[in-house]
Amino acid sequence: MNEEFPLEPDLIYLNHAAVGVWPRRTADAVKAFADENMRRGAADYLLWMKTERELRVRLKRLVNAASTDDIALVKNTSEALSLIAYGLEWQAGDNVVSTNQEFPSNRIVWESLDSKGVSFREADLSGDDPEAAIIALCDESTRLMTVSSVQYGTGLRMDLDRLGAFCRDNNILFCVDAIQSLGALQFDGQACQADFVVADGHKWLLGPEGLALFYSTPQARECVSLSQYGWHMVERVGDFDASDWTATRSARRFEPGSPNMLGVQALNASLSLFEDVGMAGVEAKLLGLARELVEWVEADDDLSLITPNQAGSYAGIVTFRHRYLDHSGHAALYKALMKAGLICAHRAGGIRFAPHFYSDLSGLNKRWSEVIQAQNIIE
Repeated sequence: MNEEFPLEPDLIYLNHAAVGVWPRRTADAVKAFADENMRRGAADYLLWMKTERELRVRLKRLVNAASTDDIALVKNTSEALSLIAYGLEWQAGDNVVSTNQEFPSNRIVWESLDSKGVSFREADLSGDDPEAAIIALCDESTRLMTVSSVQYGTGLRMDLDRLGAFCRDNNILFCVDAIQSLGALQFDGQACQADFVVADGHKWLLGPEGLALFYSTPQARECVSLSQYGWHMVERVGDFDASDWTATRSARRFEPGSPNMLGVQALNASLSLFEDVGMAGVEAKLLGLARELVEWVEADDDLSLITPNQAGSYAGIVTFRHRYLDHSGHAALYKALMKAGLICAHRAGGIRFAPHFYSDLSGLNKRWSEVIQAQNIIE
């Protein structure tokens, strides 16, 4: 994989849970597209549309959708969640059930429904059975459950099949923010019975910012009214002379205008890498690296693991704390690590590492020790 990821030798990149590294093929696709635009303009637009269709097919396979009709291309996760939240018909007294570990994108939009009389319930995931805690908050007024497949701070991996089965049995819509698992783990939207799946392409999918997946089942999207309109969301797309129109029944109904063709070229190239490697292989390699990091943390008496260490309860995120540091101390450590080229994040009150399947951890011990010594972090 070195040819696809020619990272600068002074970097140890462990930040795919924030913004991932582009593969070489993705950078090459963007460069070629830019050059084509400069030299030929949109003379080959039909080929661009072919690439767009190819991307939808790849996304369909990635989430195991029943059809490409279930795939929409939107700007980001927040937009997709907003389309759901403000497309559903709410009644005063309805509630949305979620967790206390969600990224703000999967919290703020639901909290904003308070003006419609909709309450937002957050399950505490710190117990031994986080799924049970979520289920316990549901009642006859629960309209939708929304959870991250993997929690961005702690790295906790959710049992989506269990949650999805509960929602189906209780007539609750099930929304999955899969941004921390798509590209890291195998995913099956039909198996977990998700009504909606949303995810940006710029983290584990190794693509650019500004393009996201919005998956919806036909039954679920029938419940979502439209708030954006334009030429691209109609049934007879491309028939510009038609005076009458109807919104398409496919997920393209959520795409009002011209697609992000630059992002399409990039994300399509990135997904081709996952297909070449195979998601089963990607998952196995990444979980192996995560296990290695878990054991690395557990072997250091000065470190305490935040991420659950049981197999099946974590994915690619490993978050931990240093026993001698408070919140501000971890913030300072994070800055020192970044300056030293160990690219990571400050999350959940500690340090978050997020390698990908291609990552090389051989230089981690040395780099970490150098930073700890330079920061003079001792008892």
